[in-house]
This record gives sequence, structure tokens and C-alpha cells, in this order.
Amino acid sequence: MNKVYTKTGDAGTTSLVGGKRVPKACARLESYGTIDELNAQVGLLLTYVTESIDRDCLISVQNNLFVIGAQLATEPDLPHQPSCVVTLDDVSNLEQSIDRASEDLPKWRGFTLPGGCRAAALAHVCRTVCRRAERRILALNASEPVDTQLLAYVNRLSDYFYVLALRLNFLQGTEEILWKK
Repeated sequence: MNKVYTKTGDAGTTSLVGGKRVPKACARLESYGTIDELNAQVGLLLTYVTESIDRDCLISVQNNLFVIGAQLATEPDLPHQPSCVVTLDDVSNLEQSIDRASEDLPKWRGFTLPGGCRAAALAHVCRTVCRRAERRILALNASEPVDTQLLAYVNRLSDYFYVLALRLNFLQGTEEILWKK
């Protein structure tokens, strides 16, 4: 591995895929930086998840988050866009994972407060970071078009983390704490 540091970002700019220099605080960097943060949180969540079907799904999510980060880090006007992109199949697979994760859950009794067992609490952290990533991507989309499948995937992903939190608490035998007015 070559040196990790290049010193080219010391003045507050960085390069997109394609070479264009942009400020580190621009909307594009905010969006893929938050996706990177989410990916790290998913990695932490994985240290608490034991069921192989959930672990496999989370690893798939991490791979897709890496793809999303690469899509967002690429100059939008490059003639050669990334060959690896989030697809309609990825969105569909995530929807199937949401359906599978919710199959055995008890009937919905109301809004739940984030928490429960450690894994579920981390799934809720992932859900909220995912929602922030979605807001950052939508802010970017207001000025530079973002792929619609990428938007759909990130939107579904927060739903997945919510259902996963419910599932993890259920599997652990931890009672959900319901919101009270």
C-alpha cells in the first residue's frame, strides 16, 4: 500500500472520482461522507448480530453502501460513470429482506422508542444515520440529479433498520418500549 496521506486536502478540498477538486464541505461530500459513516455503524452493528440471515443481509447492505458512496463520489458529468451501481434488483432484494425480517414479529402495537437490546439500539442508530444520509442526498439532488434507484434504496434502508431493530429485540426476548403521549 502506498502512503495513505497525500497532503492534497490540507487546504479543505478533495478530488472526486474523475479528478475534479471540490470543497470538503460541499453537498456531494456531505452525502457520501454520511453514507461512509452509516457503513461504519453497520460494521459496529454486525459485531452484535448473530443470526446468519441477518448478518448476510447486513454485509450485502455494506457492499451496496460502498457502491452508493462510489456513485456519489463520481463527477456527474463524466462520460464513463461507475459500472457498479445500485439497481432495481437491489431495492427489490432489500424489500424482501424487510418482509422476511417482519414475518414473525408480533402485531404492531404503536411507535417504539429507540433502544432495547444492544443490537437493536445500534440498528436504531443506523436507521437515524441512514435518514440523515437520505436528507444529504436529497439536498444534493436539488442541484445535481442523483440516480433514482440510489434514492429508493436509501429510503428503503431506513425501513429495514427499523424492522431489524424490532426483530433483534424480539429474538433477544427484549420488550419494546412504546411511546406514550
